Amino acid sequence: MRFLVMTLISNGPDPVTGRTPTPNARFHRVVDTAVLAEELGYDGYAVGERHERPFLSSAPPVVLSAIAARTSRIRLWTAVTTLSLLDPVRAYEDYATLDQLSDGRLELIIGKGNGAAQAQLFHVTTDDQWDRNAEGYELFRRLWREERTTWEGRFRPSLTDAETWPPPRQQPVRVWHGSATSTESVELAARYGDPLFSANVTNPVEPYAELVAHYRERWAAHGHDPADAVVGAGTAGFLVARTSQQAVEEFRPLFEHRQQLIARFGLPAVFPTLEDFVERSSALIGSPQQIVEKVQRYHEALGHEVTHLNVDGDGLGPRRQREQLELFQSDVAPALRAAIPSRPFAAPVPPDADDAWPLDEPAAVAS
Repeated sequence: MRFLVMTLISNGPDPVTGRTPTPNARFHRVVDTAVLAEELGYDGYAVGERHERPFLSSAPPVVLSAIAARTSRIRLWTAVTTLSLLDPVRAYEDYATLDQLSDGRLELIIGKGNGAAQAQLFHVTTDDQWDRNAEGYELFRRLWREERTTWEGRFRPSLTDAETWPPPRQQPVRVWHGSATSTESVELAARYGDPLFSANVTNPVEPYAELVAHYRERWAAHGHDPADAVVGAGTAGFLVARTSQQAVEEFRPLFEHRQQLIARFGLPAVFPTLEDFVERSSALIGSPQQIVEKVQRYHEALGHEVTHLNVDGDGLGPRRQREQLELFQSDVAPALRAAIPSRPFAAPVPPDADDAWPLDEPAAVAS
């Protein structure tokens, strides 16, 4: 199994201290955490895309470019790229540039997005978001594969023998389809033979397992080899400690803060108590052995090869965050990697040494 550290760059009051970091401090912590994730041997770092408070993740290619400049190995993920809101040509230009700057370390998860601000900022609603997502992906996919593209759709101007630039470093980048409970994303992934990333966050595992099973059925129906289907899955929370008691008590302020937000927005409380949340949600909260057992239990239901660990709003501080990321890598990840095989991620593409800028040459002297 492979592991990503993931953030939506939430920036509300800290559940423990009550203080809200400045946007500048929050962005720098995101980049520092990504550097730490590479240092500790994680497989990827994922940045979400949201366009409303309290999230600062409206421009993931910019954030990922900053991370690319300070890392060399870790895969750079989006979680997700909201293609329903974006011009596919502009999205291609941004991410192809990032793929070049990162030497081919880009890994995209696309989705229709959510949030009340989408209609206000982008005039995208529940009536057309799925159509926009499907059409945007059709064009986006072709742009990665074609030197010149002729295309016509409903939601953006047509293209005639259009060249998009720069070319990507990877030929092409791999695209995952993010889904919570929607068969639309599943169908799109299965049709194109792309991997699926189950959100696996809000509910118990059963509806997500049903959706993954549907994906595998549709995958085969579209003529793909069942052995080639790849699935990833998210987690609703993450806190690992030496003992389950320590983990639960450290997570309690976060859970109470979460419940307050659920009540404020009038959402149903799927898990009424922390103990129920630890037991029935996908959250990885407990001792290393408890987390190993829970991931294995979820793998039996989902068959996933990739898991993300959500480090948003941890309320732990940098030192404690480092301790738990270290503990996961030393006491959890090796057992799960041994027990659950996964296909390798693509390796970085080495820089083009022949075209390197000649920094060691002396500057020309004007006569």
